[in-house]
Amino acid sequence: METKNYTIKDIARMAGVSAGTVDRVLHNRGDVSAGSLEKVRRVLDAIHYQPNMFAIGLAAKKHYRFVCIIPYYIEHDYWHSVAQGIDRAAQELKPFNVSIDYLYYQHTDEDSYQKACIQCRDREMDAVLIAPNFREETELLTSYLEEQAIPYTFIDFNIEQTHALCYIGQNSRMSGYIAAKILMNHYRKGEELVLFLNNQKNSPAEIQMQRRLEGFMQYLSEIEETPTVHDVVLDKEDSWTNRETLDSFFAEHAQAVLGAVFNSRVYQVAEYLHETHRRMKGLVGYDLLKRNVDRLKSGEVNYLIGQRPAMQGYGGIKALSSYVVFKRPVEPKKYMPIDILIKDNIDFYFEFE
Repeated sequence: METKNYTIKDIARMAGVSAGTVDRVLHNRGDVSAGSLEKVRRVLDAIHYQPNMFAIGLAAKKHYRFVCIIPYYIEHDYWHSVAQGIDRAAQELKPFNVSIDYLYYQHTDEDSYQKACIQCRDREMDAVLIAPNFREETELLTSYLEEQAIPYTFIDFNIEQTHALCYIGQNSRMSGYIAAKILMNHYRKGEELVLFLNNQKNSPAEIQMQRRLEGFMQYLSEIEETPTVHDVVLDKEDSWTNRETLDSFFAEHAQAVLGAVFNSRVYQVAEYLHETHRRMKGLVGYDLLKRNVDRLKSGEVNYLIGQRPAMQGYGGIKALSSYVVFKRPVEPKKYMPIDILIKDNIDFYFEFE
């Protein structure tokens, strides 16, 4: 259709509904049947309708408060990148009276996560961005938000049984499936595969890692010839214990030349390889932490799977603002690309221009 300014009456006529119905859809006021809502949205899509963003910002008397629940972070880690994306979106939304408030928790600490969820309920808020962790606590929080008609988005990990406005992140199972496919391209008969897991692998806080592992094992189940697979459990913090574990394992398994790490700590294995002057034929891990990237460049890590954490944070806030501030519908899922980084292309990779 040609570009022009459409009035509410124009849209109502094109959709075959009343002007009042169109007004309620545009301003998210409810009381619209599913059929009428679909008719209006089809017309809005067809005419590429965009609300006057700056007029909204100037005219708005309401201040919008968004709460973000994410893990504590340090510089250069995964959640630091998420926060950078959130902060970038917050800067863009300042003219529209949107403010961002953070609640932090320790990633594997259920009490810490529970405390953040309880604190969230005590805040005045119009929308919530959640990096979900423990399922039970997340469902308690989301039930409260739904009772209060407060929209929320998930990033990093999706809990499908809830009613999130949208999920922004990777397809975890597919990323694990692809990790296996990459490694098995290097496989030769008689070689062995090692899965480097962490000491909290069965924790409810590690559902992201568990889904990646499920996808990895799914690929192995689909191919004709599979290697012997070993599990090596590493401690998240104790580097001396890990050194002893890895020394013992590699002394006994000289053919274990392929390896995968399903969290952000592939550097634990890679730094051990570097210090002991070892190499694996193929080692894949996740996330572009500086320590991971350093070992990718030096050759101990062969592949890093990136999941664009800054874009997740940015996209989560923008989705909430689209729905809450600008009264636009939001797609329920936005999967991040499964980026495969090697030492030859890592220097050209970036999330934002």
